[in-house]
Amino acid sequence: MRNAAEIEDVAVLRAGFAPVTKEIVTDLAVIEGELPADLDGLYVRNGPNRQFAADGRYHWFDGDGMLHGVRFERGRAQYRNAWIGTDGLNAERAAGSAQWRGIKEAPRAGMASVNDGAYKNTANTDVKFWNGQLLAMWYLGGSPYRVAVDSLATTQRFDVHHEGKRIPISAHSKVDEITGELIFFAYDKAPPYMQYGVVSADGTRTHCVAIDLPGPRLPHDMAITKNYSILHDLPLFYDAEAFKLGRHKLKFYNDVPSRFGVIPRHGRADQIRWFEAKSTFLYHVANAWEETSAVGDEIVMIGTPYRPPVDSADPIKAGQRIARMVASLENDCVVAEWRFNLTTGQTRERIITDEWNVEFPSANPHYQGRASRFAWNILIEPSLQPEQPRFAGLVKVDTLTGKSQCWRSSLGDWFSEAPFCPKVNASAEDDGYLTGFVWNAAAERSECHVFDA
Repeated sequence: MRNAAEIEDVAVLRAGFAPVTKEIVTDLAVIEGELPADLDGLYVRNGPNRQFAADGRYHWFDGDGMLHGVRFERGRAQYRNAWIGTDGLNAERAAGSAQWRGIKEAPRAGMASVNDGAYKNTANTDVKFWNGQLLAMWYLGGSPYRVAVDSLATTQRFDVHHEGKRIPISAHSKVDEITGELIFFAYDKAPPYMQYGVVSADGTRTHCVAIDLPGPRLPHDMAITKNYSILHDLPLFYDAEAFKLGRHKLKFYNDVPSRFGVIPRHGRADQIRWFEAKSTFLYHVANAWEETSAVGDEIVMIGTPYRPPVDSADPIKAGQRIARMVASLENDCVVAEWRFNLTTGQTRERIITDEWNVEFPSANPHYQGRASRFAWNILIEPSLQPEQPRFAGLVKVDTLTGKSQCWRSSLGDWFSEAPFCPKVNASAEDDGYLTGFVWNAAAERSECHVFDA
């Protein structure tokens, strides 16, 4: 156990990772270039920003959720930020100190009744626009929090129930921009190990089914098409012996295939079809869609899995490498495609490009669940600090041809995700902008960058 002074010295609490202590509203000045007049809307980023130092080791994901937003309108930009008023943060504010331990430590007994579980639901992982408000969510699962679009003020916790129990919705659930539905998955260490469901666009109706898995798993993302959802069962999960002792040690099982479950959007549990693929671990999906080809009806999914292990002489050692990298927040990822054939039940897969180490893929949101060609990704370069991955630039990938374009920043810049925003009256899939925050180490400031996509 480290003391408070040592906790403050961890890399993920310094420089661009240092907590922001104030909520502000301010107009942004243009430093270079000009803001395009046809960029109109609100860019919002969610991320960890702890308010109270807790006992024990600090993990990047322990920080309280904070939203950072930039409103673009007619060539002007205004910034505002706000903490997400979770039940956990409100309880700590009332106490004047941290009440929960971080995820690297054993949870403090008796805290589950105040929260979604033994660990604090920080709602710090993702944010979606749904049903007229923003929805902030946590990667370990819990109730999302509704946030007002204009003020970024938290309005209420959004509980989804099934059979009398609250569902711990995972962060990378999806919103269908055409139907307005919220499509979610949830996972747990006890049965049911996974749940899947849909909340209607007005938030009044919920469809939910339990998904049968062989044990507790750690899915991070999912995908949707017009008619289907794709759930992930990947061979990176808890070490069985350590799990029996209450420890959460990660292990990569080389001899276990990756499985992807294709289920009709409002389907029953017995309608899910599992497709096997090569062993890998996948954080994020760029897009998925339905396609009819000469070999049958297929579900196509694009994502950024870890680079296949290269130590074929020792597959166990190669698998341990992936487990260590995930545990220390390291990435070595490629852009890949999976095709799940609904006619034959077979999987086809290929690496689209392995030229770059990339993650956090995004596509034009107007094409979500529909056939798309381009994926924009964050370039990742080696870092000398553990748990401090270096996001160094942007990579655009043509998933049809495999060709890519890379833009690297200066050595002192650190990027966050840069999602795609279509231009007003856009005329093509890639007719838009990438918008994201960048930490300028030389100037010791955060900036908002806008790129022609």
